[in-house]
Amino acid sequence: MKNTRFNIAKDDIIELFEKQNKKTFSNADISVFLNTNRRSWRLGESLTTSKFIQLLLEHTKLKKHELHFHREKIVIYSWSDISVFELALSIKSNSYLTHYTALFLHNLTEQIPKTIYVNLEQTKKPNLKSSLSQENINRAFSKPQRVSGNVAVLNDYKICRLNSKFTDKLGVISIKGIQGETLLATDIERTLIDSVVRPAYSGGVFEVLNSFIRAKDKVSVNKMAAMLKKLDYIYPYHQAIGLYLERAKVYDDSQIRLLRKFDFKYDFYLTHQMRETEYSKEWKIYYPKGF
Repeated sequence: MKNTRFNIAKDDIIELFEKQNKKTFSNADISVFLNTNRRSWRLGESLTTSKFIQLLLEHTKLKKHELHFHREKIVIYSWSDISVFELALSIKSNSYLTHYTALFLHNLTEQIPKTIYVNLEQTKKPNLKSSLSQENINRAFSKPQRVSGNVAVLNDYKICRLNSKFTDKLGVISIKGIQGETLLATDIERTLIDSVVRPAYSGGVFEVLNSFIRAKDKVSVNKMAAMLKKLDYIYPYHQAIGLYLERAKVYDDSQIRLLRKFDFKYDFYLTHQMRETEYSKEWKIYYPKGF
C-alpha cells in the first residue's frame, strides 16, 4: 500500500481519534479502529496494525510511550501530549492516584514529587483478620516497610504501581491536575490516612506531618475518623493519626478527641525501623526522636 491511500483517509482518521472520549489508546484499540474502518478508509488488507501505527506516529498527533516495569513492558499511545498523571492512570482502568501524588494534587506539600503513585485495588476477598498481638506489632515494625518494586522510569519521573486491598474506591474523587486535566485521586481525608499507613510513599513522617499542618482548613477530621473505621485496618493507625493531629498544633482538641474514642490496646509505632525513639503515653506510640 502506498502512503497516498493513508493521506486520502487522513482527515477521516484524525476525526475518529478527535471524537473519542479518551486520550490514550492501546495497540488493540488502534487495531479495532483500523479493522472497523479499513473498507470505508479504502486501506488495503496488506496494511498491518503496526504499519498503520507507524503512519499515525509520522503524520498525526499520535504519541508513543513505553513503560518498562519489572516484569512487563507497557506501550501506551496518546492523542497529542498528555500529563504524566494521565499516562499513569491509563496503565490500568479503575486505577487512581494516591500518596505523595495525591498530596501534591491537593496542595498539601511544597515539594514536587518525581514519583507518581498509582493504585489498582485487589479484587474483593473474604475479610479474614489475622490475630494481633504486641509481639507481632513489635516484630513487624522493627523491619523496613515493604515498598513496591513495580516501577518504570519515564523521562524525569518514575511511575510506581501499587496494588492495595479492596476498598470499593473509598474516598476516590475526580480532581483537576496542573494542566486542567481530569484525574482520579484519593480525597484529602483518604490521602492523609494512606500517608500515615505508608509514609515511605509520602515523603516520610516529617513530610506527612507538614501535610497535616497544610490540611488544617481543608480536612474534615470527623470524616477521616469515619473513613478509618470503614477501612478497618488490623493495625491501630488511629494512634498515629492522633499523634499527627496533636503535633501539627493547628487542630482543636474537639477534633483530636475524635481519635481518642478508638481502642488503645497496644503500643504502636509511627513508622518502621526507627533507630532513636520517643514515646507518647497519651497515644501509646513510639515516634522518631525530635518528631
